[in-house]
Amino acid sequence: MTTVEDLPAAGKQPKSTRAKILDVVRWVAILLVIGFAAKQLAANWGEFWHTLRDVAWESSLLSLVALVAAILVSTWGWQMMVDDLGEPIGYARGAQICLVGSLGKYVPGSVWAYLLQMELGRKAGLARARIFTGSLIQLGVGVVSALVVSLLAAPAVFSNSPRALWLFVLIPLGLAMLHPKILTWGTSLVLRILRRPPLAHPLGWAVIGKVFGASTAAWCLQGVHLWLLANSVGTPGLSGFVLCVGAMAVAMTVGTFAFILPSGVGVREVAQVAVLTASGLTVGQATAFAVASRVMFTVADLLTAGFAAVAARTARPTSTPA
Repeated sequence: MTTVEDLPAAGKQPKSTRAKILDVVRWVAILLVIGFAAKQLAANWGEFWHTLRDVAWESSLLSLVALVAAILVSTWGWQMMVDDLGEPIGYARGAQICLVGSLGKYVPGSVWAYLLQMELGRKAGLARARIFTGSLIQLGVGVVSALVVSLLAAPAVFSNSPRALWLFVLIPLGLAMLHPKILTWGTSLVLRILRRPPLAHPLGWAVIGKVFGASTAAWCLQGVHLWLLANSVGTPGLSGFVLCVGAMAVAMTVGTFAFILPSGVGVREVAQVAVLTASGLTVGQATAFAVASRVMFTVADLLTAGFAAVAARTARPTSTPA
């Protein structure tokens, strides 16, 4: 006769074979993207240390802190967007999904970041469509924010690459697309094309404003990161800071569209060098700081993803939907 003790504990249903296989696949995917990130880190480590020898350790440390802060602020914007699409998930759980998933950008073809985020969201009990929609909207709002901030580096960008004019022509169109009605319609259209459920409710100014503000703050913090490095060899004052903020916005925007490459590798550095040389640095100095910036981005990504994963372990677990 079956007793109460023989029955599975309440809320602890045994995992199906499919669920166990998916768990293994998720772990393999995470280890794979960490491996790609580590490979990129190792490839640039020598030049990274060579560059930092001429930078005060205080500036290097603060530069890394600014990057970590930028990532955390951007993650908050992502979480606000995902929370608006359903039940709130909390910052710890949202950071784990967003930051660990974002490591997928180091694998050639940035689509892997979104796929990994969706799988981690699924593991946390969230529908894949909700994670994808939140990431899609944040990407669009973030690009518009970057285009606006890019105006700070407009003179330097135009002097080095007149063809970059298309970046700024898109600003009015991008700002118009942020209107809640237009953004809701555009998002619903994309979801319909992908055969995904439509938005449960229209987007509002409040959540769009939070995502836009978080993205703008992240660009500014990334500019602080670059300025602290470049300032060590003679890019002082407010003008240098403004250029560095604009340079990071331009570089990250261009890198986003270079989705074939891992994390926009190469394209982002070209944009940074173009702006930094216009600010008075030599090509060699600008290139060295661009490489150092990429390495510090990788370190910050790994640090924040690691902390987020540990923090999420202490959060209350949620069940995975059938």
